[in-house]
Amino acid sequence: MYAGCWATLDRLLAETAARVESHLEQWTAGPDVPAELAEAMRYAVLGGGKRLRPAMVLLAARAVHSGGRLPADPLPAAVAMELVHTYSLVHDDLPAMDDDDLRRGRPTVHVRYGQAMAILVGDALLTEAFSLLARRVADPAVAIALVGELARGAGAEGMIAGQVADMALCRLPDGQAGLDYIHTRKTAALFAAAARMGARCGGADDDQLRRLGAFGFDVGLAFQAADDLLDATSTSEQLGKTAGKDVAAGKRTYPAVLGLDATAARIRELTDQAVEHLAGFGSEADPLRALAERLRERTH
Repeated sequence: MYAGCWATLDRLLAETAARVESHLEQWTAGPDVPAELAEAMRYAVLGGGKRLRPAMVLLAARAVHSGGRLPADPLPAAVAMELVHTYSLVHDDLPAMDDDDLRRGRPTVHVRYGQAMAILVGDALLTEAFSLLARRVADPAVAIALVGELARGAGAEGMIAGQVADMALCRLPDGQAGLDYIHTRKTAALFAAAARMGARCGGADDDQLRRLGAFGFDVGLAFQAADDLLDATSTSEQLGKTAGKDVAAGKRTYPAVLGLDATAARIRELTDQAVEHLAGFGSEADPLRALAERLRERTH
């Protein structure tokens, strides 16, 4: 339905990626950071990637603010979101976790710099994300709210809970219930946080905040299901990371639990549900609608 917006969306995503990457380079490591650590941090954050989570921040802010100056600049929140996401990838790739040697088409951080440095790079990126919100968001009330959103999405009830469950370090129900427990936390929670952070920067009311959070949650879950589907049907060259690794490791994935066709149907269902959450928003939310539908069609 929103395929006609894809050209505009592609332009917005490219602009977002350029803005975020420029500030990632500026804000990632200060002058007093050891050169070796700074190099490894920049290797991690400037190695490409879709920048979808920071795009979600910026597009959500735009969706609730129809022109003019935003109540709070969403760029620090977008960059903080990407720092947290990148930290999670650096740690996820470690031998103690997923033990992967390829990320975004390049050697993973622990392969390039060693395990000890990779752990410290992840720690530094996570810490810097919250420092950035404290230093770069002018309104203290907004800064506190953004810190809370990011901490909930990334913390022990969100992304970390999902990783613990994904590694079978806690008890889970069988079947789709256990799978959904993992991915609502490991992936969807951070997408929801990104949308809510953008909403807060745009001055959203309570209903807008709830709707955008629900949109981000459903898009994140659809994104994870699509990621699992691509992992089962694509090559490492197409993905820029090791294909088929989750299945080989016996991890729970949507295709393994539901099958390929049911996974594709679940992606469509979640995408439609996400777009429904934006009912009541005007044309300013069209890029979000297009993003949801574009992610359903992704091939890498």
